[in-house]
Amino acid sequence: MVDYIVVGGGSTGCVIASRLSEDSGSTVTLLEEGPRDRSPYIHIPGAYYKTAQGPWLKRIPWVPMAEQGRKEMPTMVQASVLGGGSSVNAMIYIRGVPSDYDQWRDSGATGWGYEDVLPYFLRAEDNERFSSENHGVGGPLGVSDISHIHPLTKAWLKACQQAGLPYNEDFNSGDPTGCGLYQITARDGKRSSSAVAYIRPAEGRRNLTVRTGIRVTRILIERGRAVGVEFVEDGKPKQLRAQREVILCAGAINSPKLLMLSGIGPKEELAKHGIEVNADLAGVGENLQDHIEISLVYQLKGPYSYDKYKKLRWKAMAGLQYALFKSGPAASNLIEGGAFWWGNRSELTPDIQYFLVVGAGIEEGVDGVPGGNGCTVNLGQIRPRSRGFVTLNSRDPLDVPRVAPMYFSDPYDLDAVVEGCAKAMDIMAQRAIGKYIERRFVPFQPVLDREELRRFCQQEAHAALHPAGTCRMGTDDLAVVDPELRVRGIEGLRVADASVMPNLISGNPNAVCIMIGEKVSDLIRGRDIGAKAKAEANRPSGKVISLV
Repeated sequence: MVDYIVVGGGSTGCVIASRLSEDSGSTVTLLEEGPRDRSPYIHIPGAYYKTAQGPWLKRIPWVPMAEQGRKEMPTMVQASVLGGGSSVNAMIYIRGVPSDYDQWRDSGATGWGYEDVLPYFLRAEDNERFSSENHGVGGPLGVSDISHIHPLTKAWLKACQQAGLPYNEDFNSGDPTGCGLYQITARDGKRSSSAVAYIRPAEGRRNLTVRTGIRVTRILIERGRAVGVEFVEDGKPKQLRAQREVILCAGAINSPKLLMLSGIGPKEELAKHGIEVNADLAGVGENLQDHIEISLVYQLKGPYSYDKYKKLRWKAMAGLQYALFKSGPAASNLIEGGAFWWGNRSELTPDIQYFLVVGAGIEEGVDGVPGGNGCTVNLGQIRPRSRGFVTLNSRDPLDVPRVAPMYFSDPYDLDAVVEGCAKAMDIMAQRAIGKYIERRFVPFQPVLDREELRRFCQQEAHAALHPAGTCRMGTDDLAVVDPELRVRGIEGLRVADASVMPNLISGNPNAVCIMIGEKVSDLIRGRDIGAKAKAEANRPSGKVISLV
């Protein structure tokens, strides 16, 4: 028996396990289904092309809407490795906009407004360039500029400005409008995943146990209290009991699945699969959100992208430079530049995010180009109004859940994406980038009218792999967890991952998952530096206090 069991060693789970183990009087066990993050590909930023399609991913089918005209069942991927998404993603450090969190607070997530969560972003962060009211230094999570910027990225940023987008030095200042260079979660040329930033420094503590290759199948509930978990290890069923709490950090797909397998969810759904009800919570699995993305693929006139490093001699040169100096192409995440702009001008802040991928076929499901030299513009609607659901296919824990994101079920999302695509094509037609481009390969038509572009978006849109919202926090009847992330109706059980977000934030959510881990670990221990900071800010004396 241990004090705390953390289920899921992803971005949030690693933070929680590390922070709870800071109290020497508590014992903590972290259970992760995937393997250790030992592969060197995980830690080299330029090996993103490996982690984006590699063996550390689980593929889950999702159900498309009939009007999308899909010929095959599409899939989304979820990380399965210590560090979770932070070990395999493109490392882009984005927090969204302040109004994202104020909407959380106003929807019933008391204590999660922007002024409440900002101190936790600051505590986590160790920024290489910024130190201000918006950025922290000295935290566990390395955040840095990308040391190697490809000439094509610079050309694209000039094209963005030619198309009317201003240059933005800091997307995390509170106003992300415009184009600029992303900062990434890296330190000294290496990926700074939550496993590297939080677990590695903590593993010398005798009160922390990290176990990988563990597939949790059920939360053990006795008399309305979570008392442990059931899991499979090396093909054998086992149990582990918790004296204080079980904290579920399995992600927006698997957290609701595990709750339902444990008898926590809509009673009608549980009855359908013969599962005994421990808590009738209608909101479990509902409110699924994801950023839907479009990929525009361009063929280049020559070796003007990172695709040239597919050739052995160039790859060897880049590898040698990285090995000796931690610099060069391998120090890049391959997605150096981006932008935030509007798909719908009625929005107060941009609702479309752009990424220039300096290559083609790097990410799973995205086409390469003839001749092998290409680039990709990814764009996504970052405040989707469409809502889907996650439910069970069966009571078998080894069965994948039924995932129905209902992309574009709200026409607003499709309209915004179509406008975002039109703007992306406008950028790629500017003179600064046009001299490198042979032709647009996807979509292949030289000219598309608005209806053809709309049809392309419906048929070719893919998951951005940012699922959230399926165990929403709040105080209403459909909230799954309260503002302290405690599961309603069950003692000793919390959910802490992207599933608790009432609405998905305006950008890549990894930094937000780390913030959630920072904040809930304080809530568990009876602390809240967000509330402390707010109280001090309102004092007339102006006295400054430490937030650590």
